[in-house]
Amino acid sequence: MASQDKWSKDVTEKSDALDLEEGVFRKDDPAEIAASLKRSAEQSGKKKSSPYASAMSMLTFHINRAGSNLSKAEKDRLEAAKDELRKQFGRAPKNG
Repeated sequence: MASQDKWSKDVTEKSDALDLEEGVFRKDDPAEIAASLKRSAEQSGKKKSSPYASAMSMLTFHINRAGSNLSKAEKDRLEAAKDELRKQFGRAPKNG
């Protein structure tokens, strides 16, 4: 499992997808998380898809890789950041 943890940490830290602000996923405010991801996605010349898709993919990747290591409050905050990201990109909120 340690090699898998190292792999996901390397992807998050060294990914060519986005240059993330340090500590972005530890921010308290979901809107700040979303704004930081949006900024990173819009400024990145490395992304292969739209800024929205890149930002959402990185957030989803982090949630999935952190998995059971996230407390309910942390997961709820990051899931709320997905809704904020949709709002900030002018996308319809996810139903349900």
